[in-house]
Amino acid sequence: MSGIPGKILLLGSGELGKEFTIAAKRLGMQVVAVDSYENAPAQQVTDLREVINMLDENQLDRIIEKHKPDIIVPEIEAIRTEKLFEFESTGIHVVPSAKAANFTMNRKAIRDLASKELGIKTARYEYAKTFDEFKNAVARIGLPCVVKPLMSSSGKGQSSVRAGNEIETAWTNATTKGRGDYNEVIVEEFIKFESEITLLTVTQKNDVTLFCPPIGHRQERGDYQESWQPGSVNSYQLSMMSKIAKQITDKLTGAGLWGVEFFLGKDEVYFSELSPRPHDTGMVTLAGTQNFNEFELHLRAILGLPINEITLERAGASSVILSEKESSTFPEYSGLSKALTFKNSDVKIFGKPVTKVHRRMGVALTWGDKDSDMIELRRRAKEIADCVRID
Repeated sequence: MSGIPGKILLLGSGELGKEFTIAAKRLGMQVVAVDSYENAPAQQVTDLREVINMLDENQLDRIIEKHKPDIIVPEIEAIRTEKLFEFESTGIHVVPSAKAANFTMNRKAIRDLASKELGIKTARYEYAKTFDEFKNAVARIGLPCVVKPLMSSSGKGQSSVRAGNEIETAWTNATTKGRGDYNEVIVEEFIKFESEITLLTVTQKNDVTLFCPPIGHRQERGDYQESWQPGSVNSYQLSMMSKIAKQITDKLTGAGLWGVEFFLGKDEVYFSELSPRPHDTGMVTLAGTQNFNEFELHLRAILGLPINEITLERAGASSVILSEKESSTFPEYSGLSKALTFKNSDVKIFGKPVTKVHRRMGVALTWGDKDSDMIELRRRAKEIADCVRID
């Protein structure tokens, strides 16, 4: 095959997959948007779609045989990732690599790689498979602590334990609300951090690793609520984050964009997590903060297209639009006219077909000059988001 490969199989078709699909379609590519439910966001912008259980290896085999993709792009955690090695061995390009997808879809694998193999500083942590093991792990880590499923996204199943009477609830959340079929949980030390930073990292097939300007973000319930770029970091912190991000991505191998998360203390940089794909906090790049948004960078890296440099074009902020109720019908939105009266405002509605309490349904964006007051930009983004009502 010469030139750009023609067909991508996208495993997971949420809002990140939707923006990636838009970037791919702009370069004339076919995208097969796969998810566990009909009318997922990415399925709405491509004419090829599949609805399957991605944890079922037989169903994965079926759609690979049916569509014969050149590239497989995993976008969620709930995938039978062991199959990716088999697909890769047949010549299909798995993004960024089958090894990376397997390690990063499971918190145990990536945390042990970072802490035990590479010696990178992380929060203290332990694993537990039973409730008794869990109680003992909490006792050794100490309160407060953070509890997470080994496989989840967008904060699902994650909680903080600050008192003994919260232990059982945290265990139930972690073992019932994660993704996939892993029953093991991770108990982490609660880090007294000053800020949380995402360093979008781009590994290339035949060129140097590149880093986007750092992104600050704030979470609630383990899920991102707002992000802003550039995030405030000093030269030492940026140097350490870049070193750690390159160290881990080199070990995992493959080309693409990675979302590498850090906790920044007063004098410490702690590695938190890593995603081998565009990151939810990176949606702020849709505000034109960079010369290429994160989805365009991911696609270019996958295809081996040149990325000469990544530059900060302006400051920007994002704020999520959340559903306040649960509904099984396609939602309607109001308040867009009011939202778009704000200076430098934009709104992206994801198109999810049903709502759930605290489900992310869209994002509000705003921007200004590079030296803009970031507190003001964050406030404006939140005001824009608050205008949009979901009915």
